[in-house]
Amino acid sequence: MNKSLLKRTHKPFELTTDLVPKGDQPNAIREIVERFRSGINQQVLMGVTGSGKTFTMANIIKELEVPALILSHNKTLAAQLYSEFRDFFQNNAVEYFVSYYDYYQPEAYIPQRDIYIEKDSSINDDIDRLRLAATSSLHSRDDVVIVSSVSCIYGLGDPEEYSHMICDLDVGNIYPRDGIVVRLIDMQYERGDFDFKRGRFRVRGDIIEIYPAYDEIAYRIELFGDEIERIFEIQPLTGATLAELQRIVIYPAKHFVMPEGTIARAVVTIRDELEDRYAALMAKKKLLEAERLRSRVLYDLEMLEQTGICSGIENYSRHFTGLPPGSRPHCLLDYFPEDYLVIVDESHVSIPQLRAMYAGDFSRKTTLVEHGFRLPSALDNRPMKFHEWDENVKKVLYVSATPAPFELERCGGLVTEQVIRPTGLVDPEVEIRPTKGQIPDLLNEVRIRAERGERVLVTTLTKRLAEEISDYFQNEKVKCAYLHSEVHTIDRVEILKDLRQGVTDVLVGINLLREGLDLPEVSLVAILDADKEGFLRSATSLIQTIGRSARHNAGKVIMYADKVTNAMEIAVGETRRRRKLQEDFNKKHGITPESIVKAIKGGISDEIAATKIVRGVIGKSDKEFASVETINELEIEMMKAAEDLDFEKAAALRDRIFDLTGHEAFPKPQQTAKQKYRKGKQRKRGK
Repeated sequence: MNKSLLKRTHKPFELTTDLVPKGDQPNAIREIVERFRSGINQQVLMGVTGSGKTFTMANIIKELEVPALILSHNKTLAAQLYSEFRDFFQNNAVEYFVSYYDYYQPEAYIPQRDIYIEKDSSINDDIDRLRLAATSSLHSRDDVVIVSSVSCIYGLGDPEEYSHMICDLDVGNIYPRDGIVVRLIDMQYERGDFDFKRGRFRVRGDIIEIYPAYDEIAYRIELFGDEIERIFEIQPLTGATLAELQRIVIYPAKHFVMPEGTIARAVVTIRDELEDRYAALMAKKKLLEAERLRSRVLYDLEMLEQTGICSGIENYSRHFTGLPPGSRPHCLLDYFPEDYLVIVDESHVSIPQLRAMYAGDFSRKTTLVEHGFRLPSALDNRPMKFHEWDENVKKVLYVSATPAPFELERCGGLVTEQVIRPTGLVDPEVEIRPTKGQIPDLLNEVRIRAERGERVLVTTLTKRLAEEISDYFQNEKVKCAYLHSEVHTIDRVEILKDLRQGVTDVLVGINLLREGLDLPEVSLVAILDADKEGFLRSATSLIQTIGRSARHNAGKVIMYADKVTNAMEIAVGETRRRRKLQEDFNKKHGITPESIVKAIKGGISDEIAATKIVRGVIGKSDKEFASVETINELEIEMMKAAEDLDFEKAAALRDRIFDLTGHEAFPKPQQTAKQKYRKGKQRKRGK
């Protein structure tokens, strides 16, 4: 099996859309591409809301023909961008890379109260699959677009070791069966002959079935002796053959893969660090901390030697990678080729977020190290520092309606402005109203929009107020929902989808409603407490919030305030400046503004369910696919009945599965002619 880095296949980016650049888009695309080609690697695209920045970005990627990393500052916007780019590049690889934690409580220690908090987390298996799909695409092809959150700067396995663990299998080549099995185990795949799921393989005689951790289809490898006779693409649930292949490439089941001998070497260096740190703590008379550290690390070492894993193994990552102290960990950026494009979406928010990641992590871990909970090497399991990120990204496009001083300084004044919208829409009118009686007044405005089939966004300063307003509107028979940071990633997308479909007419939230949300049905944005100066009511935030209603021809913004702050003046002034430019352009070219009409997609939740992908691979109708889902439920119920010793019910369910599939619940792969011949000869010999 080939252990070398596979050569990436080259395929041009292909835009699959009927859209053509309009308004300021043609000039923006041409200008930015020409500057990149001339060697100018830091640029700013200052585009107003609704001006089609995403389409401009897609055209820039197409023209430059290099892999792209699109950085978004939160999962909701990343999901939306992912959905849009999948539509733009249907024949290319568009991947989604965000944190795979549904819930994450980091390890921490509070010295003031002598409270130690253990790490607690819940990993989303489907998002983990999408992360693995992202790195596997980067290793196999050049036409890749990855939409990512700041998760891209956090530790990931060594890309070189990852590439050397790739398993490349060809029909007709000689590969011992046991060699393939050992290789799969080295790649972090588990053997599961009865529980076949992602990241597992099963062996039946000379047949090996592999369910890649990053895919929704599985593979069946049929051997004749040590020769690979046939390779099939199969449906994991039913075992149905989808296609016959000549070659497959299997990528590791996890990003952290460790070649043989790595753990043994790491145990030695961890033990050496423990001795040094123990002596240092004893010299400082920190007896409690020294003994605590010694007992914890020795326990972890014993677990590593006996099982190959321990709780909090990521804190020893430097010992496994062999990197010197203080080195930055490997991350997603290291998986990209040398020439690639980074697009920082909503850069005025994303850049500060990148800056903040390291400091919080360092502070928490320093406390753990000082009090004997972790070795100093735990500090090297960290996100990239901002200067490290800045040094590693070369070709960068900062995209924002309100770029911050950092981006403007980096581009040296080379700002491409995109103010004119393809639809001719102008920025919304802004009205300032007093706070007295604001909720009844807002309720009246909401009902007017609801009757016209339009939607409303309401921004508040607190989660509690968002929930209370939502409850009040619901009691008044208004279809309303709230959205804030405590709502799960997938639920956020569904809430936004419900708003677009009219399941709800009003959405109440905090700062999650500011940047990048593409909601063309919204005709009114209400800003409560607009005069409460601070981050959420700064000029930048207000301009972004105003932009949420700029995709509708009847767009309007109401600010509820008792005074006009400096931030409000700037925001209103900039909105009026843009509105005049847009109106003058429309008048000159005879353009009649039109509201944006955009198809409602399922978003990332459809990708997580993976039904569309599997349905496309199987080539079945919705009705046929539904029967597959039914089979899945019946198999789960059958296994449960067997565990409860209700064999009569289990047998009945087995028969039902047979009626639907035409074969047993766990079918044996058909034997090839060579296998039947060989097994017949073995029987004659008495074997």
